[in-house]
Amino acid sequence: MSNIDTKPRTKVRTKTERPRLHKVILVNDDYTPREFVVLVLKAEFRMTEDQAHKVMITAHRLGVCVVAVFTKDVAETKATRATDAGRAKGYPLLFTTEPEE
Repeated sequence: MSNIDTKPRTKVRTKTERPRLHKVILVNDDYTPREFVVLVLKAEFRMTEDQAHKVMITAHRLGVCVVAVFTKDVAETKATRATDAGRAKGYPLLFTTEPEE
């Protein structure tokens, strides 16, 4: 007699969750020149002059502005590189990241 497996087979589906996105946030300060902020936004976040100017002005008015949204690693890398660009010039320019809701 052959050994027949009569147990129903259930497929286990592993739900692949989309990686949580993180916002890169520009924090306003009273020392970093506006033109420099625009340069960093254009260089690191591939913004046009107009986009970069709008983000800079929004941060200036509100204290903070979401620059862009990326996966966690990309957001952290870009925030660090943009902040370091300011530090290299002696400015307190600050970009932070936080998970998107």
